[in-house]
Amino acid sequence: MSTFQELDLSNQLQYAIDDLGFVNPTPIQQESFSIVRSGKDVVGIAQTGTGKTFAYMLPILRDLKFLKTQHPRVLILVPTRELVLQVVDEIEKLAKYINVRVLGVYGGTNINTQKQAIAQGQDIIVATPGRLYDLALSNVLKLKTIQKLVIDEVDVMLDLGFRFQLLNIFDLLPARRQNIMFSATMTSDVSDMITDFFKNPKKVSIAVSGTPLDNIVQESYDVPNFFTKVNLLHHLLKDKETYSKVLIFVAYKRTADLLFSQIEEVFGDEACVIHSNKTQNYRIRSIRQFDEGKNRVLVATDVMARGLDFDNVSHVVNFDTPDFPENYMHRIGRTGRAEKEGKSILFSTKKELAFKSELEVLMDYKIPLLELPEEVEISTQLTEDERPKEDREQSRNRTGLEYVPGAAFHEKSEKNSKTNQGGSYRREIAKKYKKPKTRGDKNYNKRNKKK
Repeated sequence: MSTFQELDLSNQLQYAIDDLGFVNPTPIQQESFSIVRSGKDVVGIAQTGTGKTFAYMLPILRDLKFLKTQHPRVLILVPTRELVLQVVDEIEKLAKYINVRVLGVYGGTNINTQKQAIAQGQDIIVATPGRLYDLALSNVLKLKTIQKLVIDEVDVMLDLGFRFQLLNIFDLLPARRQNIMFSATMTSDVSDMITDFFKNPKKVSIAVSGTPLDNIVQESYDVPNFFTKVNLLHHLLKDKETYSKVLIFVAYKRTADLLFSQIEEVFGDEACVIHSNKTQNYRIRSIRQFDEGKNRVLVATDVMARGLDFDNVSHVVNFDTPDFPENYMHRIGRTGRAEKEGKSILFSTKKELAFKSELEVLMDYKIPLLELPEEVEISTQLTEDERPKEDREQSRNRTGLEYVPGAAFHEKSEKNSKTNQGGSYRREIAKKYKKPKTRGDKNYNKRNKKK
């Protein structure tokens, strides 16, 4: 196995790697180093948790010369704010002994503060597409000096609907630049983007996206409904020594909130939750507290946890079975990182068994099925989504558990049951109140005075 010393790193980079305690590069880091340094366009396909950030940053920092320029030379695009913070942190670790200026920009914070930071001069910008485009349109950020463009987690970016912003950003960049793209999956959208914007790219592919990682033990349970899943989860989490750092994945934000409330009732402040409806400060705090071990359990949606790197996650719990099989690979890749052993547990209802079969076909691996522990109560309580259609309201956004539909029709009250009687109705009113039809009807008033 090769070491970092064989990669022809600069002394400053080697010192930083030594400080981090790393000895051997991962396969994607080793394969990418010389190709990225060559200046050619690069497409890297590797599973999450294999060190993609270092794979593109090591060669970039190796050849990034010190220049007193105001405008950035390296642009790194990532899909979420959390990933911006993480990539900036990784770059700062690597650039510990290098004079390089790094700035992360993302939405949800004051854009004027970011404009001021850019105006002071930066070498590397790490950004989400939306905020970067806003800054570029303001003319504070000049993109014509960009020499290297990195698009990280590009498949997630396209899933989140960032294609339009990416195309606009490409128009603002210089034609002569190096394109570096890293993704966990190769989809048709990703392939189209490579065809349209990359020039004869060199492809680096490490492991098929459906191949299960050897150091992750996978298990599964067949569970009848949501609240039985909750009971099973409570049973597992009671073993705090074994389940020391647990990342729980759900598909929807409403499910995340509902599950978090159920866990919080039993385990209190041991749990936290993260999804895109939470405020920026709340999300950052949840990530930090989970990473530092202050919270033992983190409930997350797929998009929010994609690409985040947590140390020593003991278990990944797939509370629901993802309908896209490759999402399962991204989920379980949160544990067993850096060649450490991890454990993944999959919960599946009867409706989700078809999804489970699809991901087993993708991996060419049958996930071992465990019997439900006797202590776990089979719940008869159903969520609104689990009730038969005739028993539940149609909106998928409701999270009420005890919603009982009432009659849709009721009789009008007596005062609201009048109908339009036209002219005769107005005559009846005139007789009753002895008033002119209008205040301005002089002839009517004269007739009444004569009487």
